Amino acid sequence: MSDVDVSALTIAVLGGTGPQGRGLARRFAAAGLEVVLGSRDAARAASAADDLASVGRVRGTSNAEAAAAGDVVLVVVPWDGHRELLESLADELAGKVVVDCVNPLGFDKQGPYALPVEEGSATQQAAAILTGSRVVGAFHNVSAVLLEDPSVTSIDTDVLVLGDDREATDLVQALADVVPGMRGRYGGRLRNAHQVEALTANLIAINRRYKAHAGIRVTDV
Repeated sequence: MSDVDVSALTIAVLGGTGPQGRGLARRFAAAGLEVVLGSRDAARAASAADDLASVGRVRGTSNAEAAAAGDVVLVVVPWDGHRELLESLADELAGKVVVDCVNPLGFDKQGPYALPVEEGSATQQAAAILTGSRVVGAFHNVSAVLLEDPSVTSIDTDVLVLGDDREATDLVQALADVVPGMRGRYGGRLRNAHQVEALTANLIAINRRYKAHAGIRVTDV
């Protein structure tokens, strides 16, 4: 358990109306954090926030307003809109810890697979665009189904946190630790983000084969 205190932070979730974004918002709000959901459609974000009102402090607005409001900003958008969104919000995200949660994946008849990314990974692309932000990669391998299910009281998985800024990675590890069952664990530098993002394709394949919601655990730490 981290000794970094995140209790006073506001957590913004860009793409907060999708399953992963809503699920993470649910868990952080339930842990007592203030959460701002962002969306291209502010009304849709407000509606999603209303659905979580009984869980904790959640409000919804535009992606731009959410980015400006958050102390820590999670990017949980589809890969095909990743670059465009971050380029449009570089000013709002300057000086903030930005957590990229995006997995560049493709799907065909053989199942899921990792897509090539010019910068190496979605996290590295974010770092290349957001030169004024402290970019960290995390929450890539967590099941949206479990996050969104209110009957699941413990998310028993480890979250690999990647980054070149020790203070920022410690902060994001502490953020993961507030969710019961979840542990934040340092997973390496930004240059190692590709394989963590790509691992989601393996987990989806596992889920399909075993009808499960697989996560990961790191042993001996």
